Amino acid sequence: MDAASVANDLMEAFNDSDWERFSALCSPDVVYDEKGSNRTTKGVDGILDVAKGWKTAFPDIHGRIWTSVGVANTAVLEITWTGSHQGPLSSPGGEVPPTGKSVEFDDAQVYTVENGQVTSMRNYGDFLTMLTQLGVLPG
Repeated sequence: MDAASVANDLMEAFNDSDWERFSALCSPDVVYDEKGSNRTTKGVDGILDVAKGWKTAFPDIHGRIWTSVGVANTAVLEITWTGSHQGPLSSPGGEVPPTGKSVEFDDAQVYTVENGQVTSMRNYGDFLTMLTQLGVLPG
């Protein structure tokens, strides 16, 4: 399976909260870097904790892929996220309590894929826009 297909499948598994499929698409030592928060995790359990944390904060969050490109073992996705903030959100400044507000923000993610599994994922989400929409940061 090519890198872009694996990345798209991982996003679909996230959207569906299909954690078994999500885990199977990640290598055991997958590295996740979230550039907007300086969060880094290693291993399937680490990336699962991040994914489930987003689903806790935004139970209805959905990523719509509008660009998907793959070259060799690298894939890049451009995504628009939509959801409503219904649970606690972890942030570098501490936990953000639920606001009930809706968000729509863009993201770019870069994946490295080997043998049909994601070995690394770098997330460049526009968290400034998201936090502004939640009222955490001034507009």
